[in-house]
Amino acid sequence: MTTAQPGTAVAHYILDKSASRFSVRVFASGMLSALGHSPTIAIRDFTGEANFDPAVPGQALLRVQIRADSLEVTDDMKSKDRKEIESNMNEKILETSKYPTIVFENAQFSADQLGEGRYRVSINGNLSLHGITRPIPITAQLALLGDTCRASGEFSILQSNYAITPFSAVGGGMTVKDELKFTFDIVARKQE
Repeated sequence: MTTAQPGTAVAHYILDKSASRFSVRVFASGMLSALGHSPTIAIRDFTGEANFDPAVPGQALLRVQIRADSLEVTDDMKSKDRKEIESNMNEKILETSKYPTIVFENAQFSADQLGEGRYRVSINGNLSLHGITRPIPITAQLALLGDTCRASGEFSILQSNYAITPFSAVGGGMTVKDELKFTFDIVARKQE
């Protein structure tokens, strides 16, 4: 934990999605998985805000909201395959018309200072996805530079924890693994 520094105040940050990257890696399995895709999916439309005071990291607040239908396959593949994967993802897997948003909010936050303006943070929060909210731990690297806050890291979830049945095709010969890996490099700007 960091120690209190005189004159430090809570800063409010707004996520800058144009400078941020947030993606999901999906892994194919099954006998015919070599013929299938293990796509990387970009999360295109998300917003977020955070409050952070290096002197009192345990009081940090973080909230990120994703528009569920903004997920887009980024891999080089046939347009027809991309459209089919995105259609299945929106209509059958995420059911975005019924569950339009995905939300993460922290419950606990701790930070270990690594150097000037650099921290390793542990965030325990709640992820609301597909109508279900579950606790999830995230570890990230956090850097404060002037009016900019940058956080990067990765975490995994199991689709089955959110009542999502992993995608299956070709009579089960090609399926998607239950685990999804999220990678993020988020930039946020200090607000006055």
